[in-house]
Amino acid sequence: MLEHRTPQDPLYRIARGTNPWAFTDWSRASTDSYGAHTFGNRFDDPAGEYRVLYVSSQLLSCYVETLAKFRPDPKLKDELAAIKGEDDFQPIGYISTDWFNDRYIGRARVKGRYADLYTAEWVSQLRPHLQPECIELGLPDFDLSVLMQAQKRIITQMASNYVNGIGSFDGIYYASRYGRDLENWALFEFRTEIHPIEIHGVSPNDPVLLEALDILQLQVPGPDKERSKREESPERSGFFWVIRLKDLILGKKSHEL
Repeated sequence: MLEHRTPQDPLYRIARGTNPWAFTDWSRASTDSYGAHTFGNRFDDPAGEYRVLYVSSQLLSCYVETLAKFRPDPKLKDELAAIKGEDDFQPIGYISTDWFNDRYIGRARVKGRYADLYTAEWVSQLRPHLQPECIELGLPDFDLSVLMQAQKRIITQMASNYVNGIGSFDGIYYASRYGRDLENWALFEFRTEIHPIEIHGVSPNDPVLLEALDILQLQVPGPDKERSKREESPERSGFFWVIRLKDLILGKKSHEL
């Protein structure tokens, strides 16, 4: 039998809405350039037949995984610092207090058997099935680094589909890319058995949140900074135009602010 794990302690999830254990509505899914109909997450089903809940063993891991996308770009920070004059741009490296609106933390007991995907046994099992796709995508081979990377998510999504197709696993256990001590679980729809324990709103003063912000080098702005941000719209700020100029040069879509 391929290696697997079963959660021994309650798991955590952070999501919008008062029920963090609800699966995301299919209306929010889209079809990517590979023809996969997903929500764009690591272990989503590329065939669009089942949905996945992403949860963690630690609340800290939930925060880190959720907020990592807001990490400041060091190169952009240096470019902004080089601009002479008053800092009239939207500060980077800050989480707006608006982010906390309608976000809730759920804690639940979860049963089932979860494929321990990063073990040598699983990598060996998956390689014959996924190595051809890796070659086609320009990757030299299939190994653990491919499962942990975030750029070619079609590979990890195909791994999810393979695990689900075996029929004896309820999801996937995997370590976070932000630290091996942060444990995550991908729960498959129609298989996972979830027993909620408690649900409460996210607080900007949560000590675990503050620890995650420290890890990610992020901050929550104080009242003065929030007031200043509301008084000046992003369209008028220097930060916005730096972003727009950078995107125009790179030919990319403008960042969402």
